[in-house]
Amino acid sequence: MPGSPYTDLDRPPLSAARLRRALVAPHGPWARLELRAETASTNADVAEAARTGEPEGLVVVAERQTAGRGRRGRAWQSPARAGIATSVLLRPGEAAADRGWPPAPSSAYGWLPLLAGVALVEAVARLAELEATLKWPNDLLLGDAKCAGILAETVTGATPAAPPAVVLGIGLNVTLRADELPENPTGLPATSLQLAGAAATDRDPLLRALLRSLADWYGRWRAAGGSAVESGLHAAYLDACATVGRQVRVLLPGGGELTGTATGVDPDGHLVVTAPDGDHRLTAGDVLHLR
Repeated sequence: MPGSPYTDLDRPPLSAARLRRALVAPHGPWARLELRAETASTNADVAEAARTGEPEGLVVVAERQTAGRGRRGRAWQSPARAGIATSVLLRPGEAAADRGWPPAPSSAYGWLPLLAGVALVEAVARLAELEATLKWPNDLLLGDAKCAGILAETVTGATPAAPPAVVLGIGLNVTLRADELPENPTGLPATSLQLAGAAATDRDPLLRALLRSLADWYGRWRAAGGSAVESGLHAAYLDACATVGRQVRVLLPGGGELTGTATGVDPDGHLVVTAPDGDHRLTAGDVLHLR
């Protein structure tokens, strides 16, 4: 049948009912889950829901995105059902008295995409049985190839005094074949779990593991008042990060470059690069690992 989701048996469709049973309260950590056959961008969908007052905990999953976005406005596209494309709505600036969570300061929001990277590494290691690492800030690497990306965006509150919401989007290449891989403008090759020899490429358990790990780390971070150090997130990120200790060239947002040794990630999530003129703490930039 033309257009049927079952025409490619390597890429079966997800089941909204099964995902909701596993992931939505009272049996799961999320408040609401929407599965869409196709959408322009899951991040845009969640951002629109945030503007209309949707509470924390919305998850949107798409079988296919037609205008998915990565960092710095780059496109993130994949054939239908060949990957995971999901976005979640977080409101870290609001207290959650029933969970004992104080508001997290907006200065700590920069840790959320790094938190998602740690959750992604855990899910890939557990289900796909692959040794994944992170290139700062949050590109998932299998060897030296990129398999996933993360995009965090803030949405302003309904009033000037209201804290912003955060939309956290994750795109993971699962069964993309070699001729379907996207090109990376920074030259980093792309891969998929299947091409890397994953033990499992079933998107249902992969997505469940990812969203559970994400909720677990978010809960720890919130309980610690947004402290990456006290929640254990800082240590977990350093353990997963392949950038620290490497010679790097960083393409800076303003068009400049910086070459040096990545010597650490500070408590605010900034990459510390030691160059001949001293230490630089970077909040953004494309990092290239040098041989």
